[in-house]
Amino acid sequence: MSQQPESPSVPLPAAVYGGTGLIPFVVTAVAVWAAPGDWSIRALDIQLFYGATIISFLGAAHWGLALAGQGTRGDIAAACSWARLGYAVAPSLVAWLSLITMPVIGVIMQMLSFAATFFVDAKTTRVGITPAWYPRLRRPLTIVAIICLGASLLRLVPAG
Repeated sequence: MSQQPESPSVPLPAAVYGGTGLIPFVVTAVAVWAAPGDWSIRALDIQLFYGATIISFLGAAHWGLALAGQGTRGDIAAACSWARLGYAVAPSLVAWLSLITMPVIGVIMQMLSFAATFFVDAKTTRVGITPAWYPRLRRPLTIVAIICLGASLLRLVPAG
């Protein structure tokens, strides 16, 4: 039985920037629960705007890789395929839609978007498009973002 090589560790700058990028999610989730009245609603708006920005960024990372000619296993022709660039823009469209709908639906859309982009990114790593360390960075960031959005969702849904 062959043993797969361990994927390289996450570069420190990516880990630090990624980790600090969770601060707005955590702060706004706490504020949704702890802030009084209109401030709680504003915290949710801020969380959704930030989430939409990050979801767009996740798609944009693939656009950047395509522009750099990074295709499947180095295939330059595959770098700018309809499917590849379509995936690169789809998260931005979903993020935008999450902002123009009811807040409960927007939060759910963002939670699903974070999960979906993680699974797509894991697949793109398996086929050699994204770096081997990328899922190791994305997994904890995705989990925390979804937990924070979920905490806000629990505040939005009436008990009973």
